[in-house]
Amino acid sequence: MAEARLPSQNPRAGVPFVLPALAMLAAMILVPGVYVLWLSFHASSFGQSPTYVGFANYAKILADPYFWRALKNTVIVVLTVVHVELLLGLGVALLFANGLPFRKLLIACVLAPYAVSEVGAVVMWRTMFDPDAGLVTRLMLGFGLTPLEWSVVPMHGLILVSLLSIWLHLPFTFIILYAARLSIPKDLYEAAELDGATAWQSFRRITLPLLMPAILIAMLFRYIFAYRLFSEVWLLTGGGPARQTEVVAIYLYLEAFRYNNFGTATATGWLMVLTSLVLALVYLRKLYREMLARDA
Repeated sequence: MAEARLPSQNPRAGVPFVLPALAMLAAMILVPGVYVLWLSFHASSFGQSPTYVGFANYAKILADPYFWRALKNTVIVVLTVVHVELLLGLGVALLFANGLPFRKLLIACVLAPYAVSEVGAVVMWRTMFDPDAGLVTRLMLGFGLTPLEWSVVPMHGLILVSLLSIWLHLPFTFIILYAARLSIPKDLYEAAELDGATAWQSFRRITLPLLMPAILIAMLFRYIFAYRLFSEVWLLTGGGPARQTEVVAIYLYLEAFRYNNFGTATATGWLMVLTSLVLALVYLRKLYREMLARDA
């Protein structure tokens, strides 16, 4: 005789309990997302009824040189920020995992930027890198280096934005990689040492493969977050000079709230969503393969 299934073993028994959460997610994410998608196919502004224009908004965006410049700046900043941040986070995580004096105090110092608001951070960095009287500017001049003229040279502005973003978000990458490194059993390193493996061989054969899922997760989230970069650029350069340091999120903001083109702004938002999803799928596929390789 088959055993009677307990109510708790019925997969459908928990559906009523999750329906409120699903309804909340639908109200906060799904419904606005569908409305924004609908609006992206319409011409709309303040006091104007939406008029269906099909893919005209998307065609207008893709034909706009300012959009492509913003996209190029976004790609430059994102690639720089994510990869430099990953290397720094990995290096600091491995350094702390191997043992350091005053480790708790140093970890608190590394995590401190995550507690600083973006507005406060921008004000602090603007003061330090002030072209005339900034502390960092004076130090660079003292060492014979060319200071960052971020308010007039677009590339210098992008460099400063990248440095600021790395400083602000390095704790996120560090804490993921540090926790993953601490989860690796010490027995593996002891066995490798008995076999005569060098420190580089242990890193290559043990640390890096076991950290790869955490690395992919950290890169996935940082790519998505960095792609939505707005506050650092808007508060530091405002997209100037002459929209030369503009990123996609600022392009969207200007279309919506300066030029009142809600249709093109929502179309830009959906282009950001689609590119983020493509990027996420790439990393999720790599992560899935890594997990399958570990289970095999």
